[in-house]
Amino acid sequence: MITLYGIPRSRSLRVSWTLEELGLDWQYHYINFAKGDSRDPAFLAVNPCGKVPALVDDGFALTESAAIVLYLAEKYGQGKLLPKVGTHESAQHHKWVSFIISELEQPLWSIGKHKFALPEEQRLPAMLSVAKWEFDKAAAIAEKWLPESDFLLGDELSIADILLGHTLLWATRFEQDIPPKLTAYRDRITARPAMAKGLAKEEAGAA
Repeated sequence: MITLYGIPRSRSLRVSWTLEELGLDWQYHYINFAKGDSRDPAFLAVNPCGKVPALVDDGFALTESAAIVLYLAEKYGQGKLLPKVGTHESAQHHKWVSFIISELEQPLWSIGKHKFALPEEQRLPAMLSVAKWEFDKAAAIAEKWLPESDFLLGDELSIADILLGHTLLWATRFEQDIPPKLTAYRDRITARPAMAKGLAKEEAGAA
């Protein structure tokens, strides 16, 4: 059995979306930070960092959202969501995953940390404008790189698409300016039924 620990619309949505794209059977465990779930010894045994998402697959625990979705695609995808290893397409996929996590998402998390995640005495209001500048710069690069095809690697959805689609949703929630091609891409990618199913299951679990 696969168990996903998460919070709706957090990085765990990347995982629930991937699980649904792969048609896997999984259960959801909502982590309520306000009630101290992240400090519960049972959860800390899964992720000592006390963060979401975390995944347990038949006793194997894994953390970090990008690592989780790549693992799921490699183990269960049977050729779906990942290009063939060693190809130029695989290299491009590596590039996109690295860029999304380290360049595009990073300033968004800076905004989140300095708005609500860090202890109040550690928050720096000046970081919000710095983070916006960083995001705008990364978004402009992504806009330039975005191909004319439906997906980042052509005609088929990949893990990189899931990561980019979710990151752009996050940017939307943080009221960031998104260039027009990326906006159209976000709307197209996040309209997939699997994304809606993953989110609905997370929200039902948190209700």
